Amino acid sequence: MKLYYTPGACSQSPHIVLRESGLKFELEKVDLRSHKTEKGADYYSINPKGYVPALQLDNGQVLTEGPAIVQYIADQKPETKLAPTAGSFERARMQEWLNFIGTELHKTFSPMFNPAIAPEAKQAALDKLSKRFEFVAKHLEGKQFLLGEHLTGADTYLFVVLSWAKNMGPDIAQWPSLKAFHERVSARPAVKAALEAEGLLKS
Repeated sequence: MKLYYTPGACSQSPHIVLRESGLKFELEKVDLRSHKTEKGADYYSINPKGYVPALQLDNGQVLTEGPAIVQYIADQKPETKLAPTAGSFERARMQEWLNFIGTELHKTFSPMFNPAIAPEAKQAALDKLSKRFEFVAKHLEGKQFLLGEHLTGADTYLFVVLSWAKNMGPDIAQWPSLKAFHERVSARPAVKAALEAEGLLKS
């Protein structure tokens, strides 16, 4: 398998899950401005949507959208418990979190990445993020991870989004459970390996 990624982007979530799974994979970096891969390929020819992540399977098929990719990877190695069993209530709960993170956290960060956005729109997004972070923080009180004791693809997605807050969002230090969660996930060997591979691990 090959994961097309951009350092620090949402593609980091499936990157971490791949490392947690122990599956063999390759990485190919994508420049989202030129839409060229590091090997010179036109990224639109791989993923017509133009954004990361994309997972190219051994049979040539390409899967896109982070929540779909992390579930696919997890299902290849069910013993890792990176996703609850398909069809179970807990699986639906994980999908609930993946949807929430994607629509209420990830997309709310969009104005922060746009230098042309009006200050009022940026502040409105920050206010909304604070409310959503408050909700997640309350849920995480007394828990290791979103679904309890096992890290899942939803946790890796949350980890990435919380990482963006360091430079362009609400300070997560005001929510001890969020800060502790981020530190707990950061300490995992697979996460450190992913950050190092993306050139983001600070010495």
